[in-house]
Amino acid sequence: MKNFPKNGSLVVMGVAGCGKSSLGQLCAEALGLPLLEGDDFHSPSNVSRMRSGTPLSDDDRAAWLDTLAGQLQAHPQGVVLTCSALRQRYRDRLRAAAPGLRFVFLDLTQEQARERVAARSAHLFPVSLVASQFATLEDPSEEPGVLRLDATRPLSELGAAVVRWMRGTEASALAQPLETKP
Repeated sequence: MKNFPKNGSLVVMGVAGCGKSSLGQLCAEALGLPLLEGDDFHSPSNVSRMRSGTPLSDDDRAAWLDTLAGQLQAHPQGVVLTCSALRQRYRDRLRAAAPGLRFVFLDLTQEQARERVAARSAHLFPVSLVASQFATLEDPSEEPGVLRLDATRPLSELGAAVVRWMRGTEASALAQPLETKP
């Protein structure tokens, strides 16, 4: 984590199945901020593409990111936004709309994401798209204003770490990178 300007808005980000919605809701409640689900702002054509198992391109995501940037600007007092924000240029687009914007990166392995997505019912994102998310993901860990957390930790621990971080206190050992196995 690097130093960054203070901002009341937060993006909970990561690949499908990492727990963005659950952590976003918990953080919004704890911080007293509105919650915006990024998936709610996808165009009908993007939703159709995802439901059919077609990965979204950068062009497909452009208008969506513009809409999310507008939502960040519409909430100057702060908001919690759930958004995959897979590429640095996507995150930079959001940062341009809300300077000092912070990101919580929920990190997990591709196999863990596949298991979680497979266990969900009635979600627009099929398991077949998990690999494309990992192929698109650019690790944000070295960017300013990013807290990387192990998405497999208990939700209550993750939420507590985010709240401490947002309030300017230590986020604890949960912010350490995942161990990788050979």
